[in-house]
Amino acid sequence: MTFSLGPKAISAGYGLAAFDQIGSTNAEAMSRARDGERGPMWFVTTEQTAGRGRRQRAWIAPRGNLASSVLEVMDVSPAVAATMGFAFGLAHETALQRVSVEANLRLAGSDQLKYLLKWPNDILVRGQKLCGLLVEAEAMTDGGLAVVAGIGTNIIAAPEGTPTPATSLAALGVHVGAEELFAALSDAWVEFRGIWDNGRGFGDIRTLWLERAFGVGEPVAIQTGTAKVEGTFDTIDDTGCLIVRTADGRRMPITAGEVYFGAAASVGAA
Repeated sequence: MTFSLGPKAISAGYGLAAFDQIGSTNAEAMSRARDGERGPMWFVTTEQTAGRGRRQRAWIAPRGNLASSVLEVMDVSPAVAATMGFAFGLAHETALQRVSVEANLRLAGSDQLKYLLKWPNDILVRGQKLCGLLVEAEAMTDGGLAVVAGIGTNIIAAPEGTPTPATSLAALGVHVGAEELFAALSDAWVEFRGIWDNGRGFGDIRTLWLERAFGVGEPVAIQTGTAKVEGTFDTIDDTGCLIVRTADGRRMPITAGEVYFGAAASVGAA
């Protein structure tokens, strides 16, 4: 089986570049943008050898896993472009639900899993990391902002020794191929890209994201450089910041940091 776009993505005019193996789909997408590609276009592989996540952490996708990135060039500010990541996370959660339902129908009696979105850029199942997302943006010399949203999904294998324990779809009993998940993702992205609408629809995206968020109302600790913030995960604001309600009742916006929820909060903040 080879990679192909879903019917909605084809109708919406998306291009596709599929690779047997590549260093990084995000890096390839941004390189193409610098060379004049204006998309919208997907870059996808089942084997990524030099991927990276937040804070330049390595994100290697062994053969059989899914690494996919979408390139969109638009006239928005970097701050608005950052909110696209919430729409992208929702698209992937939706795609995962759809392929899981199909797998469930194929394998009667298998569990229906709940995929939760962890701020700012992970998808968790049963408290374990299944996907990691990275959004990057760069101003183009001929105008516009190139925005690349990439996500790595553990289809057949998960890395060990990660800050948050990781899992894979195979380990969870969801037996689907990277190609099947990608087709569902490309179609789901058309839906949520339309809702997000270059940031104009972020209010609706925010509502949908919070419905699927991990840890709302639970203890949270954020390590931001040398500072530590502890409290309760209250919500996200209209710019995508994590809002922490501290013990003295203050509501503190967090733009970035290492986030620990629940029982891990006390450990992360130690």
